Amino acid sequence: MQENKLQIIGENFNATRRIKATSKRINVADSKASLQYQNLSGEDAFLDVSLVYPDDPKELRKTQITHIAQAMKNKDLDYISWIVKGQEQAGATIIDVCIDEISVDPEERHDWMRWVIPVVQNMTDLTLAIDSSDPKTIEAGLAVYDCDKNRPAINSVNLEEGRQDLITLAREFNALLFSNASGRESMPSNAEERLENLKQIMAMMDSENIPMKDRYLDPLAFPVGADGAFAQHYLDAVKLVRDEWPEVHIFGGHSNVSFGLPKRKVINEAFCILSIAAGCDTLMIDPILNNPDIFHNFYLSNEALMGRDEMCMNYIMANR
Repeated sequence: MQENKLQIIGENFNATRRIKATSKRINVADSKASLQYQNLSGEDAFLDVSLVYPDDPKELRKTQITHIAQAMKNKDLDYISWIVKGQEQAGATIIDVCIDEISVDPEERHDWMRWVIPVVQNMTDLTLAIDSSDPKTIEAGLAVYDCDKNRPAINSVNLEEGRQDLITLAREFNALLFSNASGRESMPSNAEERLENLKQIMAMMDSENIPMKDRYLDPLAFPVGADGAFAQHYLDAVKLVRDEWPEVHIFGGHSNVSFGLPKRKVINEAFCILSIAAGCDTLMIDPILNNPDIFHNFYLSNEALMGRDEMCMNYIMANR
């Protein structure tokens, strides 16, 4: 990954991903429900979602189909490859892999993570971010990760009980380390709390000699529809973090900001541009919904205009 280039963490490979059961892409025939998509060859293909499609028509409107989880349970490698390669082709530089919602049983989640990491690594040369609310699930993914192919990323460490063990694992596996500004028992309520929480995490990473260039800090973006101040809290925190640690990577779950709002693509785009201007050099988005080219161009232009691109060389090289 180029250090002078905006990085894009593709968020799509997540077992929480849903599509409405009433979607026009859902076809029902002979008691079988299928999700239609165009495969990598451009041909119509179908993912069997019969097991999660409601039998009662009254349940249709409130049912959401967890299509990534279903593709994994079906071991439908065509659909999984379509998701993974689609993100790569759209401009992702890292692919986040989260399987938490596939099962409530921790051991089953560990098994699924051990299964999916080699599968996805066989489909792409991109770095995978192993993502889970359970550190043991992340450890299970690291244990099967082919580090000869590339370096893994860990998503993520914070101040919650037990998650600090991931710092030691990052050193052990030579992994990129994501960290977020969550507190020990609650979410931060302003920019200053975000910074203070990240300071504690940074001190822990210092003690394990995690290189600055391997640290990705997430000040946490919350839905602006829930509180009009949430976006500004995040942007203010990004500025504070960038001033405090000029060499670290700063990212966030940028699509979180639009949750519950119409035309999410529009507000996501505006928020990503504001985030880059504030100091982010990494975005976590759906690269298919929000075209990364827009953000790459803004990032390079902003670096040149702010005097951080010596003689505008990165901008010139990218636009020759």
